[in-house]
Amino acid sequence: MLACIPTKGNAGLEDTVFDHFGSAPYFTLYDTEKSSLTVLENRNAHHSHGTCHPMNQLAFYRVDCVICSGMGRRAVEALNAEGIRIYQTAGETVKEVIDKIQSNQLTEMDP
Repeated sequence: MLACIPTKGNAGLEDTVFDHFGSAPYFTLYDTEKSSLTVLENRNAHHSHGTCHPMNQLAFYRVDCVICSGMGRRAVEALNAEGIRIYQTAGETVKEVIDKIQSNQLTEMDP
């Protein structure tokens, strides 16, 4: 599974989950099969409300889920329609999120 975690910076495991998916400065991708991290700068972080399209940048990576603190209902529905699950977490480090992935302790967001 490839998880996308919106983060405040590019510090890898020690970075903190950002408050909102589309406005995150970075996306940290975690591959559960390879136990590997990839950090990408969000090229669309500065946008008007309702006009963000982060999946345009992430489509190449074939993300299976997004783990974030918050996301609008329309975004959740659009990603779910593409087969991407959304899980909610708040104020944690990437390492803490990975620990929750591995122990199956994430809560799926319901639009």
